Parts: sequence; C-alpha cells; structure tokens
Amino acid sequence: MSVISARLTIVTMVLALFLSACGDTKGQRALSGGAIGAGAGVGIAVLTHSNPVVGALIGGGAGAATGALTSKKQINFGPID
Repeated sequence: MSVISARLTIVTMVLALFLSACGDTKGQRALSGGAIGAGAGVGIAVLTHSNPVVGALIGGGAGAATGALTSKKQINFGPID
C-alpha cells in the first residue's frame, strides 16, 4: 500500500465517521451514506490491492443510493434506555 493510499483511506474514514450522525432529511442521509460508502469502498479497495478511486466511486454510489432510499422512520430506533 502506498503512502497516498494509506492517507486517503484514513482521511476518508475519519470524514465518514464525522458525517455518520447526519440524517434528518433524504439529502442528508444520501450525503452521509455516500461518505460512509466511499470510505468503506476505499478501505476495501486498499485491502484487496484494487484502485481506491474506483472503490470510493462504487461505495459512494451505493451508500448514497441507500441513504436516499431510506426514510427517517427506518433509521430511527427510538430512545436509548
């Protein structure tokens, strides 16, 4: 793994963690889902020695689609006791 790939993976994962709490509107869920998916895609691509950009694009697209297709009720599990 190159230094650039490692840095890109770390930065993407950190950004995905910061954005993972967003999700009140469909757009916010699509954005946070895309960021999380991109981070996961980069991580998987680096681990499998694939192209991190392609992994980010595929993961980001899948995450954004998932976020856009979910409703707030589907992700709200209620109060934590």
